[in-house]
Amino acid sequence: MLELNGRTWTLDPSRPYTLGRDPQSDVVVDDARVSWRHATLRWGGGNWLVEDRGSTNGTYANGQSLPKPGTAVIGPADLDAAAPQQAHSQHARYAAPSPPASRHPKPQSRGSQLWTLTRRYTSVIASDKGFLALTVILPVIPGMVSTVIPTDHGLTRNPGGFNQHAGTILLVLAVGVCLSGAANSARELVKERVIYERERATGLSRSAYLMSKVVVLGVITVCQGVIICAIAFSVRELPEEGLIMPAAVELCVGITAFGPTSMMVGLVISSLVKTSEMTMPLLVGFAIVQPVFTGVLFQVFDAPGIEQVAWLMPSRWTVADTGATVDLSRTMAPWDRENPTGLDPLWEHSTGVWVMDMLILLAIGVACGFAVTRLMRRHEPEVMRK
Repeated sequence: MLELNGRTWTLDPSRPYTLGRDPQSDVVVDDARVSWRHATLRWGGGNWLVEDRGSTNGTYANGQSLPKPGTAVIGPADLDAAAPQQAHSQHARYAAPSPPASRHPKPQSRGSQLWTLTRRYTSVIASDKGFLALTVILPVIPGMVSTVIPTDHGLTRNPGGFNQHAGTILLVLAVGVCLSGAANSARELVKERVIYERERATGLSRSAYLMSKVVVLGVITVCQGVIICAIAFSVRELPEEGLIMPAAVELCVGITAFGPTSMMVGLVISSLVKTSEMTMPLLVGFAIVQPVFTGVLFQVFDAPGIEQVAWLMPSRWTVADTGATVDLSRTMAPWDRENPTGLDPLWEHSTGVWVMDMLILLAIGVACGFAVTRLMRRHEPEVMRK
């Protein structure tokens, strides 16, 4: 039996157990002083053995440092995972197999679990330098691409006619944020499914686990959206003022809000598939469909069937709320030149329309969140499905 930080595991002598900060370890130790893959526990010769896996701070059993790599018999003894003086935070007790203890540790509250999971997830991401570099580079690409679209009027009206490129710029930015948000989350649930199933059986809160993903990935996605907008708008002429906020801020809010919603769609994809490899086709399909229903490429409003499908696409509402800011209906040429008053109602330059577009965009993200919680239940023990 293993007792660690108030939690108890009954160990199976027929298999080894990994210990470290890696979320895929059998025993996850949430402390920066413990290495990513710190040690291995296994049964041999009638005793439990601990083997250091080349950890940074070393492993101490019974007050003695293990060689790196090295193995020691610990049996019914104390083990300090990092160092003797750190036993208050990494103290663990191992004993020979025995019946489950009659007294179970009090489970953590959802808020406490959320805080622990969020810190752990943040630490994992911060330790992956390659992922951090990619996180910064990815939004730079669509931001730079949007700057090569030729227009002398940016996102403003052309005094001598129309500015068709304004819609194209908004479309490129929306697709860029869509890809960033969905790509951040599409693999997150499926890659940790085995761990989630095990931890859920020991009392992990489904909502705390999901919210830790939403919080951390949401912050990353919003930052990526800000980077995209900062690059794109730095070289463009913008309207003098927005409907509620300064035009640059209002446009950035409209574009960036698409990121968390796309991130939630990515979580839906991740909860649907059985393997990480299956996420890519769905992710690509989602990204390809979005530009089609924005209303920039062809007329979507007053098109029976197509208009109703467009309502389900978050890109439709993203381009709509930014279009309301720049008065896109009058900035771009009308689809029917013989009927110049036939304008897209979702692009109307009014505060009410902007707020409606934004609320529906966010509502799609919330709906995806509820869908994820329902889909996650399929991977839980039956007694936990509530």
